[in-house]
Amino acid sequence: MILVFADQSEGQIKKQSLEAMSYGAATAAQMGTTAEAVVLGTADAAALAVLGNYGAAKVHHVPAASYDNFDASAYTNALANLAKELGATVIVLSQTTSGKAIGPRLSARLKAGLVAGAVALPDTTNGFVVKKSVFSGKAFAHVKVNTDIKIVSLNPNAYGKIPADGAATVAIHDIPFAGSGITVKSVNKVKGTVPLSEAELVVSGGRGLKGPENWHLIENLAEAIGAATACSRPVADAHWRPHHEHVGQTGGAIAPNLYIAVGISGAIQHLAGVNRSKTIVVINKDAEAPFFKAADYGIVGDAFEVLPKLTDAIKQMKAGA
Repeated sequence: MILVFADQSEGQIKKQSLEAMSYGAATAAQMGTTAEAVVLGTADAAALAVLGNYGAAKVHHVPAASYDNFDASAYTNALANLAKELGATVIVLSQTTSGKAIGPRLSARLKAGLVAGAVALPDTTNGFVVKKSVFSGKAFAHVKVNTDIKIVSLNPNAYGKIPADGAATVAIHDIPFAGSGITVKSVNKVKGTVPLSEAELVVSGGRGLKGPENWHLIENLAEAIGAATACSRPVADAHWRPHHEHVGQTGGAIAPNLYIAVGISGAIQHLAGVNRSKTIVVINKDAEAPFFKAADYGIVGDAFEVLPKLTDAIKQMKAGA
């Protein structure tokens, strides 16, 4: 049996977890077994039912409110206990902040081989071989896992959400909260139209915008296409934008379907955080900017001229649709 950790926030299953569920269901089909999900914390019946739409045969729910705030030790303990109880041979996580914290701990607890950053379904024709990205996405490695229990951490947006016909039954479990001793006194969440970590479209700006007073150009384009906004490190360091919008090697790593970079030169540190994007569009007045080498499409031009025209064109296209 394949066990998929389905992370939730405020009772709703996260997009990356639905991708992990689809991946787990497809892997289970290859191996001739079933895929089941684990949800920790408060979630209503409708949220749990969604997992059945993406291939879960059963959802194991630990509804204790103590799991609503993420604690790597407590989550690892609950997942390890359920994996042993249910006889799981493969555990699938999403390579998010929580997945990165749980995966290695779970690997040590279960003496299980871990492949972090998987980008494709495992090859089960001769053992269990998983393709993963390495060197900040510049290359791929094929890793064979020989342990009895195997853990795969899937890169966000590497597989996609694939609907399946089916309904999942729900089993309730009572697992004591064995946390790290850290007490969460308050949670301050970033509010926005589209969470950056889950956004499929992202518009990002760099020093080429010249100052925070010009950021409305980025926001207007993002609003026109329904995208999240991001920025390069110098922009965050200069306090033009909040640090949670910083993407790159020392910021967030994202993998949207479309990444539009405006006024960003494309230093290797920035590319490390965005090179898993499906399509990269670069707008820069410097034709020699390194980012153009990584771009699928490029516009050599002044952002202050290009962005208003591009935004207006998109609005007119949508209005005529």
